[in-house]
Order: sequence, then structure tokens, then C-alpha cells
Amino acid sequence: MGRKRILGKTTDFITGREIKDTDDERLRQRLARYLVEEKGYAKEDIEVKRRIEMIIEGKRIRSMVDFVIMTEGTSFMVIKYGPGSLVTRERPALAIARILEEYEIPLTVVTNGEDAEVLETAKGEIVSTGIDSIPEKAVLIEQYKLFKPKKISPDQIEAEKRVLSAYDYLEHSLECDDDWCETG
Repeated sequence: MGRKRILGKTTDFITGREIKDTDDERLRQRLARYLVEEKGYAKEDIEVKRRIEMIIEGKRIRSMVDFVIMTEGTSFMVIKYGPGSLVTRERPALAIARILEEYEIPLTVVTNGEDAEVLETAKGEIVSTGIDSIPEKAVLIEQYKLFKPKKISPDQIEAEKRVLSAYDYLEHSLECDDDWCETG
């Protein structure tokens, strides 16, 4: 589980909304500032805490990705934050990048706020490491010019939903919080 110590309230850097101030949220906010101030993204390029809802075996499962980076109005990169080991975040982050839209989002980033891995979603392979390796906006725009949306099969969509659900289940132990919940 992530660090859930509630420290009060803070203002989300991207949306301006009041949110719970936690240790994890402080790292997310630092990452949001980094994306805008160092990587050149406009706040409007970044969707925060994008939710996805899935039905698996009759149960409604909700999950979330921390940031979706848009290029020319298209979701082009997802960023999944989680404390600790990056390798444990890779598979669920890839799953959400594969099913969040009607097409596979090309880039997936996993980060603990101090380190990062950038993965090519289609292959599931790490293409770069380190927080500084998160692509700048100008780089994403160049990659977007070559982008051809790719859909995945219905069978793969179902498999990815199960992967995402299983990892979320393990991470949250069926406790509802602001970002994740299972309902009947």
C-alpha cells in the first residue's frame, strides 16, 4: 500500500482543486510541477487521476492512472506513480495504457517520484530509465507525427482488465480510498 498519512489539504498543481495532502500526493505534485516546469507540458496537456471502470465477472472495478499526457488532443503517454520498486508497477501500468482508450497509448511511465522507467506499451519493453528520461513535450510531438493508433483484440482487453484488477486488488486489499474501489 502507498503512504496514506493524511497531512491536511493541499491544492492540486494541475487542476487547482483542493485535495488530501499525503506523502504520496506530495510526490505526485512534485512530478506534476516537473512535467510543466522542466518538460514543457502545459497544464492542459495533463489529465490528472484518470479513472477507468471495468466489469469483471459481474463486479464493477474502478482503477486510476495518475497522469495522462495528451499530444494534439490524443492520449499519448500514461504515468503511474507508486512508492517503492518500479518493476512492480510495470505490468499494471502497461495494462491501463492498453485499455484506457480505444487504442493502445504508446508510452507508459512508472515512477516512484525519484526514479522512472519509460516503456514502449506495445512491446512492454523499457526504452529509458531515470526521472530525466521522461520525454519532453517537443519529443512527444515528434513521436506523435509517426503515431498510428493500434487497437488490441477483445481477448487481450479482457486479459489486461484482469491483470489491472489483480494488481489493484493486491495493492489496496479491497479497501476503498479516493483512487480505487470495488463495488458489487
